[in-house]
Amino acid sequence: MNDPFKKNAKLVLANGTVFNGYSFGATGKALGEVVFNTGMTGYQEVMTDPSYFGQILVFTYPEIGNTGINFEDSESDKNIVKGIVVRNFSNNTSNWRSKLSLNEWLKKNNVIGLFGIDTRALVKILREDGSMNGIITNEDISIEGCKHYLNNFPDMKGLNLASKVSTTKEYLWDHFDSDFSYGKLSINCKKEKLKVVAIDFGIKKSILNRLSYYGCEVIVLPFKTTIENVLSHEPNGIFFSNGPGDPACVHEGIKLAKELMEIGNIPMFGICLGHQIFGLALGGKTYKLSFGHRGLNHPCGTDNKVDITSQNHGFALDADSIPEDVAEINFLNLNDKTVAGLRIKNKPIFSVQYHPEAGPGPHDSDYLFNNFVSLMLERC
Repeated sequence: MNDPFKKNAKLVLANGTVFNGYSFGATGKALGEVVFNTGMTGYQEVMTDPSYFGQILVFTYPEIGNTGINFEDSESDKNIVKGIVVRNFSNNTSNWRSKLSLNEWLKKNNVIGLFGIDTRALVKILREDGSMNGIITNEDISIEGCKHYLNNFPDMKGLNLASKVSTTKEYLWDHFDSDFSYGKLSINCKKEKLKVVAIDFGIKKSILNRLSYYGCEVIVLPFKTTIENVLSHEPNGIFFSNGPGDPACVHEGIKLAKELMEIGNIPMFGICLGHQIFGLALGGKTYKLSFGHRGLNHPCGTDNKVDITSQNHGFALDADSIPEDVAEINFLNLNDKTVAGLRIKNKPIFSVQYHPEAGPGPHDSDYLFNNFVSLMLERC
């Protein structure tokens, strides 16, 4: 254990606030937008969610690491967080599925960790002043040196990070993990699998697993694929995935969504960034939230129906910018009334801001995959 009188690492925020703590994981420095997640479980899935790419993640739950890391639950193999900040981390793992300690995994994946700081005070700053850039370092860099790095680091607004995390090659996903087969199928799947083209803006493995579980053969395409390539696969449905960065900068995805919506007879489903892209394709606008929605307990719904949802996003659709004659806002985040769901009128196209795959997390909204498959079956 580090000598408590010799704190060997620090976090410096863009507003000048400094937190001194102890280092674990990789060595060096990491710059990124500092955000917080309020989930009490699933730190492995959170750290490997491509939507956190380019960010430094603060866990509000006070102790992280006690169940270690396994080889099954990662949402991505390489598109992961830049750094993590925790109140305390446990290097003493206890779980029958564990293969590595959190510390070992961080070193292996070059993720810098900081512990031993007051994460409550840090989160309070982020809630009051908004998410901001920061730097974690366990190197001998002065405070002024850290500020210099931050002054030359870009803000999240204006960044197309989907281009950094999307697959570069087309691939087929037609299997799912048996450990992830919660719930029951409520559809009558055809013997021949439904074919879904998924546009990858930073897709999570859990989403691919849910689509497979519901009887889909999934062809994953890069974020800048063309409509000609999509249609060449003769899909029963088209899926737009989650992903990091500013949605307004994903011009290729917005163009593709608009072209597909004009066709209008192929079922389409979007999650998170995919949902925002759908809204932008309709002529809507997005804006950056002060500190985002990142956690497992966000209530969403309308008309006396509420789903408890898992969320991870820093941008949202402007409700007033969505054309009422074209689309219906059918879900709201009940904490702040931001747009949480869209449905295109008279077309089999819908999207949600939250994560119905929720692995781990609440499963209230898993039925949305069933709805997507039902729309496809109606047109087979």
